[in-house]
Amino acid sequence: MSTDHPPSLHLPAGTAAHGPYALDIDPVRAGWAYSALRVLTLGPGEIHSFESGDFEWTVLPLAGACSVRVDGENLELQGRAGVFEGVTDFAYVPRDARAQIASGAGGRFALAGAKCERRLPARYGPAPEVPVEIRGSGNRAREVRNFASADAFDCDRLIAVEVVTPGGNWSSYPPHKHDEHRPGAESVLEEIYYYEVDGPHGLGYQRISPSRPGGAELLAEIRGGDAVLVPDGWHGPSIAQPGHDLYYLNVMAGPGPGREWKICFHPDHTEGYA
Repeated sequence: MSTDHPPSLHLPAGTAAHGPYALDIDPVRAGWAYSALRVLTLGPGEIHSFESGDFEWTVLPLAGACSVRVDGENLELQGRAGVFEGVTDFAYVPRDARAQIASGAGGRFALAGAKCERRLPARYGPAPEVPVEIRGSGNRAREVRNFASADAFDCDRLIAVEVVTPGGNWSSYPPHKHDEHRPGAESVLEEIYYYEVDGPHGLGYQRISPSRPGGAELLAEIRGGDAVLVPDGWHGPSIAQPGHDLYYLNVMAGPGPGREWKICFHPDHTEGYA
């Protein structure tokens, strides 16, 4: 994985907007090869069409409902009122497709993507089938919604999950990395964090520390609508302000021969998810 990092790993809300997208991160913008993320806002009755190109995408409602038309199918997403209201259904859009997103009442929708080789079928992901786990305990506990994790939903390269950290808790902890190919122990994955914070004036903090000379490093105060790029390095903790739950969407993809999430914990923090 390249260590030629983009000018900033922290993208405050609005700074990576492009065209119809409030957030538009592609491999060129990120300085890597695979992972991508867009956040689309639609007003009532609005329609957005896009070509998937050589990327696979999931359409994930952040707030609101929509329909996704792709490959002659119309996938109706019931969505949710907001990211803190629980899991949502979603749609999978394969590469080399033309897709249309329409929303009667309007809303915000995340398009998590990965550059890929295989063309898989367009599919609907029902909310009741999304595996949800509580990871960690005490002030390290958080809820992980594995809607497109490697073992929950079939994609070519894309891995995507949602995490909700209660106010005052730490997540993405212990610090971990996935920037070396070590079969069975660690996989190379480029990662994007997209954040929302519950309640007005809420904030959080994100740490990345180098795993190699000249590697990625960041300590940022993050707010709703911000994103952070993790090209390499130990990432974590993600810290939620007391009284304000912290949400983040993780989007990952990499060059490995298999689609897997294998991580290595920082040697100074070996307590795992206890």
